[in-house]
Amino acid sequence: MNRRLVLFCVACALLLGCAPFVGTTVVTPSDGFVFWFLRVPRVAVGAMVGAVLALVGAVFQLVFANPLATPSTIGTTAGATLGALAALVAGVPALAGGIPLVTLFAFAGALGTSFLVAAVAARGLASMHDVLLAGIAASLGATAVATGLQYAADMQALFAVTQWSLGHLSQVGYRGVLLLLPFTAITILLLFSLTRALQTLAGGDDLAAAQGVKVRSVRTVALGTGALGVAACVAWCGPIAFVGLIVPHITRLLFGPTARRLLPLSALAGSAFLVACDALARVVLPGRELPVGVLTAALGAPALVGLLARRRHPGQ
Repeated sequence: MNRRLVLFCVACALLLGCAPFVGTTVVTPSDGFVFWFLRVPRVAVGAMVGAVLALVGAVFQLVFANPLATPSTIGTTAGATLGALAALVAGVPALAGGIPLVTLFAFAGALGTSFLVAAVAARGLASMHDVLLAGIAASLGATAVATGLQYAADMQALFAVTQWSLGHLSQVGYRGVLLLLPFTAITILLLFSLTRALQTLAGGDDLAAAQGVKVRSVRTVALGTGALGVAACVAWCGPIAFVGLIVPHITRLLFGPTARRLLPLSALAGSAFLVACDALARVVLPGRELPVGVLTAALGAPALVGLLARRRHPGQ
């Protein structure tokens, strides 16, 4: 186990370290700008977003006691899409301070749907199945409103929404790094602080309550904190699918379901996975750049089918 853990960490570190060097080599005086102001901040943002999505996915799977739970379960992606579309239809793409208004609207929409589901989870009579159904209802409602808003949008706005909805990590400078860093730090620190309580929850609500865990509070904090981190990531980069589902599954298969190992290793693996996917997206189509959200979906869909097939076998 220790050797496997060391190899796993080394592989993740190599992926993160090599990613800025992947791409077309440009032999011009602008090489320094390309490396330090395009690729390095892009890798930094990808590492933060991947860590948050994978960590929140692992936490949600523990909270919902459902291995197929993802950040999208609580409606974050649908709410962010609704907020972004509302901002673009309003026709005011940026604030005076240079912060894109679409990012703020997407953030507000994501938090709105997420905390709606978190409020349901805080009710004493609400089961985890009720919370999952509330997440599905919030997603469907946000998607329906977003579809209706498209009739009020012009072609330019619809094109912008389409590009955003594919998921991307393109950066110029370090604004994205600075905007995401506080949300990433808060999300990771708060969720790591819940490690022991989440591990106790894995044994069932009654056992957790008998050991002094405030089950309702832990679930509410976990959902609210996860919503905060995912909302920030989705607002800035667009929805990036399957990271919060596939990475925790792979980590669990390699190192077991113990929260003490699952949470930090999922965060590390999520960073390496998303950065590696983005590096591949830069070179897979010569002369063009594939949105990283498209690549993660293409990789995640067959992986999900494989996981579902594996769970059908006895003992899995």
